[in-house]
Amino acid sequence: MFGFFASQEKKMRENAANWLELASKVYHYRRDVLPPAQLGELKSSTATLQELVAARAGAEKLKLAIEGLEEVLRRTGGSIYPKTALTENIEFFLVAAIVILGIRTYFVQPFKIPTNSMWPTYNGMTPDVWKDPADAPGPVMKLARFVMLGAKRRELVPPESGAVYVPIVRGSGRVFFEFKPGRNWFIFPARNREITFLVNDTPVRMQVPEDFDFDWAFEEATGLDAERRAELAETADRAVRGLNAVRLVRLDRPAEKGKPFLSFDIITGDQLFVDRMTYHFAAPKVGQGFVFRTDHIESRYMVDQTTGRQLEQYYIKRLIGGPGDRLEIREPAIFRNGEPISGSVAFDSNAKREGKYRGYNYSPVGGPYLGRGDVMTVPPNSYFAMGDNSGNSQDSRYWGFVPGKDVVGRPLFVYYPLTSHWGPAR
Repeated sequence: MFGFFASQEKKMRENAANWLELASKVYHYRRDVLPPAQLGELKSSTATLQELVAARAGAEKLKLAIEGLEEVLRRTGGSIYPKTALTENIEFFLVAAIVILGIRTYFVQPFKIPTNSMWPTYNGMTPDVWKDPADAPGPVMKLARFVMLGAKRRELVPPESGAVYVPIVRGSGRVFFEFKPGRNWFIFPARNREITFLVNDTPVRMQVPEDFDFDWAFEEATGLDAERRAELAETADRAVRGLNAVRLVRLDRPAEKGKPFLSFDIITGDQLFVDRMTYHFAAPKVGQGFVFRTDHIESRYMVDQTTGRQLEQYYIKRLIGGPGDRLEIREPAIFRNGEPISGSVAFDSNAKREGKYRGYNYSPVGGPYLGRGDVMTVPPNSYFAMGDNSGNSQDSRYWGFVPGKDVVGRPLFVYYPLTSHWGPAR
């Protein structure tokens, strides 16, 4: 019983301390605008409560003094007390935003992988193709896949039955597309790839995100790889109007009106947390995942071809070499300082072409860095980075070295989507 009263008095003293803190805030913020009578009333009520707290008065006396001070604060507090629900919500969100920005800037930053340059270690957007569109999941499973995988459905639905033609670039075998403006989440400006098929002579268009590899989805759906598509383009007798290098290849399977001809889900790229602290105290290690900004990389590959402006983006690659390292590619392996590179499972798997790892490639003909037979030394305060999927990675072989000042951090944890990659970063 005595413990109960002691507990009540302790809580009341804590409550009194909070009210005194609020009274002090009102006094210091509003003493120059309050009438003398109200200012004197505020000081008197505050002093009364302070004396009772100092004298360790009982809970009942403290309660009466707090109620008296609260009445005074209602008349003198202005916007400080009492607060409206709107004011409290605004303050809450402002404080939350400041905390989040602080964490993001100095400790941990979320990052989404847009492309498949680091595949299969990390995924960018990948296709889940339904070769028979009738096998595509229904509404309930479609919603579940959206929640768990960020999956978004894309379908090509013919308006009539007949022959289907796809535009193929001669030589490369790539499916031809045009860039079109779009929106992410119906709000944020984005750029999409638009592919125009013909059903007989009727155009049917499909849009996918700019960074999505449509050729991957098309190959899985039709069985036509890039080499075969290039062969078919050479023998096709129809060209896209005004583009002789783009041929209309007729597909074997005809379209049926109203039935999806192509159907696939786009699975969102891996989203992970990046550790921004470690590299303030220790140099990046060869073999680590490596996140950096592109602000100061001087290369035509880092310039937006539409606007001519320097690209200011975050990239993730694997760190291949640091200052003073001598690098060389001997397909399918990388050599560092005369020895096969080590420090990552991806290095070993690529060198052996194990599983989905395809090995490291020389830079393309005319590429500035690490072509066939090239040995190069990384300059001071610089880093050389490559994608694990080097055959489909624009990296330091194209645009050179990453300045030390643009290093951001290393990947920590893949938190979404809920695939086999979920968990500590590799």
